[in-house]
Amino acid sequence: MEIIAKQFAFASRYLPTYLKGAVTTVELSIIGVLLGFTIGIILALMKISRIKILNILSSIYIEIVRGTPMLVQIMIVYFGLKKIIPEQFTLLTAPMFLCALSISLNSAAYVAEIIRSGISSVDSGQMEAARSLGLNKKQAMINVIMPQAIKNILPALVNEFITLIKESSITYTVGVGELMYAGKSISSATFDLVRPFIFTACIYFIMTFSLSKAMGLLERRLAND
Repeated sequence: MEIIAKQFAFASRYLPTYLKGAVTTVELSIIGVLLGFTIGIILALMKISRIKILNILSSIYIEIVRGTPMLVQIMIVYFGLKKIIPEQFTLLTAPMFLCALSISLNSAAYVAEIIRSGISSVDSGQMEAARSLGLNKKQAMINVIMPQAIKNILPALVNEFITLIKESSITYTVGVGELMYAGKSISSATFDLVRPFIFTACIYFIMTFSLSKAMGLLERRLAND
């Protein structure tokens, strides 16, 4: 009982620090998915485009990003942009912004492939039917193809969000106060090398497990529609 009481005391004492880090982790992940989704759509459309140069550029970007570690990408974007952007633009040189941008650019490559596969999964007859009703190619893509593709790839997009929640932990290396940074700070303050990270892992698990369960409910609801 004494051991349990000590763990509860530890958790209650450092809970605000953990929660603050968890909020930052969620913010980074949401920005990464939303901005990554926007850039990913552009990359996906470039990759399926009949314009050869757009196809090549998109493929090069996707292969480079998917073939290099996110930590390396964060270092390049973080330190690279800090050298280029004038110091007076404090918002653009803030660690939070630079790391969110790095995560977004990384996520965009994976989201692009997810969207491309989603568009490919829609029957080609849908485009022909839309064109026969008087829609041009752009209108058919926006109003007919994309809604069906998004529904098909929704589970994959949620999995990407879950992945970003976990991978955002590496941003602590450049001083972003997310969940891993909180665990590291508590470990340094208490000289405890294990317990703070166990609690960190538990919070990561709660976030990802809850999101997975919510996604399962949404999938069943969509399947019944």
